[in-house]
This record gives sequence, C-alpha cells and structure tokens, in this order.
Amino acid sequence: MSLRGARMAFGDRVLWEGLDLDVQPGEFLAVLGPNGSGKTTLLKVLLGLLPLTTGSLQVAGAAVSRGSSRIGYIPQQTSADPGLTLRGCDLVGLGWDGHRMGVGLGRRERRRQRVEAALAAVGATEYARVPVGRLSGGELQRLRVAQALIGDPAVLLCDEPLLSLDLAHQRMISTLIDERRRTADSAVLFVTHEINPVLSLVDKVLYLVDGRFRIGTCAEVMTSEVLSELYRTEVDVFHVRDRIVVVGAEDCGGHHSPERIP
Repeated sequence: MSLRGARMAFGDRVLWEGLDLDVQPGEFLAVLGPNGSGKTTLLKVLLGLLPLTTGSLQVAGAAVSRGSSRIGYIPQQTSADPGLTLRGCDLVGLGWDGHRMGVGLGRRERRRQRVEAALAAVGATEYARVPVGRLSGGELQRLRVAQALIGDPAVLLCDEPLLSLDLAHQRMISTLIDERRRTADSAVLFVTHEINPVLSLVDKVLYLVDGRFRIGTCAEVMTSEVLSELYRTEVDVFHVRDRIVVVGAEDCGGHHSPERIP
C-alpha cells in the first residue's frame, strides 16, 4: 500500500497533506489520533469510497477501485438485532458475493468451499449455522474477520475492530489479524484509539493530529517530545510494564486524545 503526496481537504479544512506512506506486505501499521483527525477518512480513501484531493494511491500495485477483492475490511464491533435470522455462514458469504457476479453450480460450490475455509481459519465453524442475532460480540466479530479474509486480500483494513470487546476477545481478534498477516503476508492498517491491545504486534505508527502527522516505530512516535509537538501542548508518555500511558493537558480532551490524569 503506497500513498504519495497525499492531501485530503474539505473546503478550507485540511485533514492531512504531503503524506507519503508505505505499508509493506506483512507489515502492521497502527493509525492513531483524536476524533476528527482523518483516520476514518483515510480508510474511506483506501476503500475507494473517497478520492484524494491531490496525490496518488496504489494498493497491491494497482490503483484503488471501490469493492476491490484485494482489500479486506473489518468494521467496528457492533451488536446484531436479536431477531436477525441471517446465519454466520451467510454473513461470511457476503464477503465473497460482494466481489463476484454470476450463478452456476461451479460457482456455488466454490463459494461453499471458501466460506467453510474462512470459518475454519477463524475458529467459527461451530456456529456457522447459528443466527447472528444470537451470537456474542466476540463471536460476531470473529465472523467479520472471516468475511474480510474470504477474498484472500493483500491488504486488511481494520476500523477499531476491538471497540466494545472485553480483554479476552480483544486478544482473540488481534491474534487472528496477526496470524493472517504472518501466514499470508497481508499488509494491515489498524485504526484504533487504544494502542496497548496491539502494542506487541505493531511495526509502525501513523499519528494524525489537526493536519499534522508523524510516521515511525512506536519507540519513535510514542514519546513525550513527538506528541507534545503534534498536539502543540505538553504531553507526557510513560511506559508502565508492557503498556503505554499518555497524559495530556486538559485542553487535549476527547475520547481519542491523551487523557488528563489528576
């Protein structure tokens, strides 16, 4: 995945510009930043849903098109309507259907095989026939990972996939994503407001703040000096055991911003 001279603006509001970013096969990039910094917009650009204002983008060596089978997408964890009768295997199958048209016995058999393989890859075979409305949040998110993987994507885009999950399910989903990039050499772009659950997996960080950004390893980006420069206010970064704790000034408020700790 490669961005060159990328600029994204809505009128006079510039989310980011001059962004040069490469995510290599098998690389895990975490995208961090406060609300409104452009994280979701970046995902929409990579999915082909929004054009760049200026600059170029290539994914798997080609220009991005909407609905590309080379890109898998894992959304935020959301609950399903308890009365929804769509089964787990049906939900996963939608990931295959979205990139392919046509009917026929051969295609249906191929689809069945791919659905079964995707379910097995994420350990979800046992509830393949269960209505998704009866599944837990972790089980449903496991299916969404399978749905993203069914097309054998070169790039995996993750939009806060651990949100609202408990610690055990966060570890499970993180492990599934990590296994995919290691076994299939998929590039991973992982938008998150909390880096600690994936800290041991991350190769690079893209931190976006108010039109500014910094790219580098966790050790290079997650420092008091860098975050203070990005936020234009005093920010302290502490390493406590295997966690990063960010402490910011009161005017850095916001769910994704450094927290003020009394």
